[in-house]
Amino acid sequence: MAISRRHFFFGSLLAGAVPTGGFGSTPSLKMMGYKSPNEKLNIASIGSGGKASSDIRACAATENIVALCDVDDRQAAAIFKQFDKPPKYKDFRKMLDKEGSGIDAMIVTIPDFMHATAAIHAMERGKHVYVQKPLVHTIYEARQIVEAANKYRVATQMGNQGYSNEGTRQCAEMIWNGDIGGVTEVHAWTDRPIWPQGLTEIPAPTPVPDTLDWDLWLGHAAARPFTSGGDSYAKTHRNFYQPFNWRGFYDFGCGALGDMACHILGAPNMALKLSQRPPTSVECVMKEGASPFMYPTKSIIRYDFPALGSMPPVKLFWHDGLKEPPKIQGVPDGEMLGDIRRVRPGGGRGQGRGQGQGMAAAPAPGSGQPVTASVMPTAIQGEVYDPSQHYEIGENDGSVFLGDKGIITTGTYGANTRLLPVEKMKDYHFPPELLTRSPGHYRDWIRAAKGGDPACSNFNVASPFVEWMLLGVIALRVEGKIEYDPAKMRITNNNDANKYIRPFMRKGWTLA
Repeated sequence: MAISRRHFFFGSLLAGAVPTGGFGSTPSLKMMGYKSPNEKLNIASIGSGGKASSDIRACAATENIVALCDVDDRQAAAIFKQFDKPPKYKDFRKMLDKEGSGIDAMIVTIPDFMHATAAIHAMERGKHVYVQKPLVHTIYEARQIVEAANKYRVATQMGNQGYSNEGTRQCAEMIWNGDIGGVTEVHAWTDRPIWPQGLTEIPAPTPVPDTLDWDLWLGHAAARPFTSGGDSYAKTHRNFYQPFNWRGFYDFGCGALGDMACHILGAPNMALKLSQRPPTSVECVMKEGASPFMYPTKSIIRYDFPALGSMPPVKLFWHDGLKEPPKIQGVPDGEMLGDIRRVRPGGGRGQGRGQGQGMAAAPAPGSGQPVTASVMPTAIQGEVYDPSQHYEIGENDGSVFLGDKGIITTGTYGANTRLLPVEKMKDYHFPPELLTRSPGHYRDWIRAAKGGDPACSNFNVASPFVEWMLLGVIALRVEGKIEYDPAKMRITNNNDANKYIRPFMRKGWTLA
């Protein structure tokens, strides 16, 4: 077999980045009992309302939905109505016990703190699992969930769609091509939280709604009274803890990091192979709105990663609670646009595979802000620019890579990857493709569950990524810098911080 000059030059860099079987560490998932690609999987879901509804509908496009579970009938009402024939449960353990023989695969889309428990219960019964980001709530669970996946030889995928995005792969290939030289600094940012954080008082208890099983919702978390937050609170946020506000609580979620970091930091993790060089230290260098039981309203977290081969050490800064991208020395002001989208006739929005080119300076980002012809790329998201159409700046999330020879920026899911200043994109040609392209995030997992290559964000990939990300969640809860020994799974300079490595388990609950 002929070996190209590119392969010879990049061989050591790509070692371990693209295993022979795809992005997973196992060469193949083909084994007895896997379905033919033409057969439909029988899929059940733990969680049916909120984000779970879109996960269910995405899988239902090609597969069978055979059982549904949700602790809140009100939250799940729309999906229960749409899929009226499958049996419904509130306790996923009972669903697995009764329906298990007819289930091939499981979606897990519930609050973060219950992800590992639900997924491991499913995997030990031989079910393939798709688990929403941030995969787990604690570092210990990240280790346990990947151990279970490998033990029971099931197909897995974390729900961080950015890992399937074309732009994420282009970003990695541009950096590996040397387009911006050695990357020494990365900034990633989000407008989250868009739910309450930084509160300092818990409202008085109120009656539990008839539609909600509060004890099951709490799962293995410490028991506490239910509260709606009162009438004035409910007008703005529904209930104090749920259906979505749990993200801001230490006991239930991972804050803005848990919501968006697995998306936005996907490109840095892949391009700079950060999972292969865990950070030497992590520190929350700024926070506003501190709380005894919730994440702060705004923060900046610094991760320091050591050198890896020819890649220099990297400083990575996570910014949350922003209304616009951070101001970064050396980065052209106003050119980190985040996501750009075309507004289709009738108000629908389109988003495709391609990338923008030839972009000029742009207005400050903001949701729904129009982008004029003078600042539009000649091609954006796979569409040739049409001056008769309307374009907007979408979500204010993204990342920027600072190299010793240039700068790259991306949007939320690795979309709109481009060099800065954007004039450099005018005659730019993306490097030849070194990475395989995803057929779509759900399709990737479904294909793996039928015996195909491991999905791009299978747990062998996702778990080490999430492990270093979760160090930032711990850093939000302690003062000063933390230093971590991954071999011992221990924070070495702050013994008190180690209590956040493992989950709290209420009596009657276990991970497996």
